[in-house]
Amino acid sequence: MQEQERRMPLSSRWQRSGRRRVVSAAATVAVGVMTMGGLAPSATAAARPDPVQQGLGALVRDDGMPAALASVMDRAGRTRTYTAGVGDLATGAKVPADGQVRIGSTTKTFTAVTVLQLVGEGRIALDSPVETYLPGLVRGEGIDGRHITVRELLQHTSGLPEYGSDIPDDDLPHRYFDPRDLLDIAFRHKADFAPGTSWAYSNTNYVVAGLIVQKVTGRPLAEEIDRRIIKRIGLRHTYFPAPGDKTIREPHPRGYHRNAAGAPLRDFTEIDPSAAWAAGQLISTNSDVNRFFTALMTGRLLPAAQLAQMRTTVPIGDTGAGYGLGLMSRPLSCGGVYWGHGGDIPGYETRGGITDDGRAANIAVTSVPTDLAATRRVEGVVDRALCG
Repeated sequence: MQEQERRMPLSSRWQRSGRRRVVSAAATVAVGVMTMGGLAPSATAAARPDPVQQGLGALVRDDGMPAALASVMDRAGRTRTYTAGVGDLATGAKVPADGQVRIGSTTKTFTAVTVLQLVGEGRIALDSPVETYLPGLVRGEGIDGRHITVRELLQHTSGLPEYGSDIPDDDLPHRYFDPRDLLDIAFRHKADFAPGTSWAYSNTNYVVAGLIVQKVTGRPLAEEIDRRIIKRIGLRHTYFPAPGDKTIREPHPRGYHRNAAGAPLRDFTEIDPSAAWAAGQLISTNSDVNRFFTALMTGRLLPAAQLAQMRTTVPIGDTGAGYGLGLMSRPLSCGGVYWGHGGDIPGYETRGGITDDGRAANIAVTSVPTDLAATRRVEGVVDRALCG
């Protein structure tokens, strides 16, 4: 996706679903095997190359991803899980099937659902100004919370500037950021545009949205997401890391990061994810993400009116994709669209979503591509999985 924004270093793009990159290809690592869950292949199917497995193998072989993982669910709810590459470059350990990963900006959809649940309860109004909930907080050059609505936050049409470009990659493993620290960083910059006049992806929008949830409920955002979504639909492998928790709890492939094209991969598995917060802090698995989007799109998380608002999109340039309220639509090569949200955070990139007829797929790789074409190929595996 080609967003209208200035060119930034990778540190500015860590949990962005649509952010694009510069080249890299690491040494080839071995391609792993597909693991199956609940869907046994026939003899004929076993003899035919699986397009998802082939796609993951190419991401490892040709794009230098240490590992690639996928979970694909058919209309009947049956799931296949896949792996390729190695889970640990130092030891050569296998990639854990459906291992946990940091899901970056897919967190935005969880945050948006929480806001929209509060809209359904009459506690937040989408077209009320941010000032209603956070008086005096959102201020800067061309920035005024009295003129920005909650809807504009969720849809990235607020004009609020991005903060990620001011946080060096090397700060991420060790430094804790309070949400208001992130706003202080963002508001050093002037507004990107007047509210409601354009579209530009900015993590700052979701930091403000998370603070609104906390102000309205009187509870931490992490607790609200856990109570309203994770426990409600039984996502057993999804959680919002506590302050200071740099680890990933369950079996997981290690995540790697390079600061620039051609730079060596460094292990970024253990980081303090607070710089992402409401915009990108969650940890999950591909299968849990599929369950989340399935529950969302089948009406288990939102009333019909709020789900319809969430699915009302604005175009993202001329890409054919659209952005709703924390939810993206992307065209499929076989016709129609799928609904979801990708995520980047140093160490991991995820892409995926669900079709209107209930097919779901989510892909994770263990290094954020530094090249637009490589990210397109990750998205291409999602397309193969949903169109196959």
